[in-house]
Amino acid sequence: MVDAGRLIGDFVDPYLDESWAALGAVISAEDTGSELAVEVQLGYPAASMQAEFERALTELAGRSVALKLRYASPALSQTPPLRGVRNIVAIASGKGGVGKSTTTVNLALALAASGKSVGILDSDIYGPSMPRMLGISGRPNSPDGRRLQPMENYGVKCMSMGFLVEEDTPMIWRGPMVMSAIEQMLRDVEWGELDILVVDLPPGTGDAQLTLAQRVPLTGAVIVSTPQDIALLDARKGLNMFRKVEVPVFGIVENMSYYICPECGHRAEIFSHGGARIEAERLGTEFLGEIPLDIVIRETSDAGRPIVVSDPDSALAKTYCAIAARVAEKIDEALGAGGRAAPRIVIQ
Repeated sequence: MVDAGRLIGDFVDPYLDESWAALGAVISAEDTGSELAVEVQLGYPAASMQAEFERALTELAGRSVALKLRYASPALSQTPPLRGVRNIVAIASGKGGVGKSTTTVNLALALAASGKSVGILDSDIYGPSMPRMLGISGRPNSPDGRRLQPMENYGVKCMSMGFLVEEDTPMIWRGPMVMSAIEQMLRDVEWGELDILVVDLPPGTGDAQLTLAQRVPLTGAVIVSTPQDIALLDARKGLNMFRKVEVPVFGIVENMSYYICPECGHRAEIFSHGGARIEAERLGTEFLGEIPLDIVIRETSDAGRPIVVSDPDSALAKTYCAIAARVAEKIDEALGAGGRAAPRIVIQ
């Protein structure tokens, strides 16, 4: 018989860089002879890490470990998924060209304007856009040659591949290199204390999305789509991907929802209208709001002064702020009143 408690306690949590013993996570552990039965409680959402933990613990124990994951009621534990980062929210889209990055930067700035400490991780390795949208140039500092300090503007911290290569340099990388780069930008950056790290995902359901969903405990995800049928079809795939890896989907944002002519005030629904609301109802998720197609949003984003900071009193900025406020509420709902919900992991 092995000392199951000590064995499991020696496991180093890959998201906190501390052993479960040091974290006080092991509730009980027993060697049944045929396998280990261990009960562990962690202070961050861990449903999507079930298979990873099972493989790691089986390797550590050198014997069969059956993993069953279930959630406990909200607890007092405030252990973050990354040191100092209390919540990670992914902004995703099923296809490109729907305005996901523009939505990301304005929602992040709206959350910061509400008093939250916010960072943005630009995980689109092939097409990073956050440096331009945030009006940031230059390269990040590295005090020790290993960890990077994020860039910052408008009170929001940011890390992007766009800070590390020239703007016109193509990233001709295969999947494993992309996954490694994303993980490094997550874990080798001194994010400091953040209420929310907003992750701007590339379009689709590929390596970047799976790396984030499987390697980091996400608090939730927001899907951005235009109202046209083809975009909604791909948005549905993105939403279902998050559900398969047990990441809560906070809802859908309809971007480019309609167009108002600045000269005559005529409203035109160029890409149709209301499709995202219907899709949200059909999929059983929340419709978070609609954002019009407006040249000012494009101009301010391209100029590095997004509408939320360049004209905070405008109707457009208030639309983003209303959606951001609902996202903040969804974070609280997902984690439980009064603190982060602590999932209860039972290994038996």
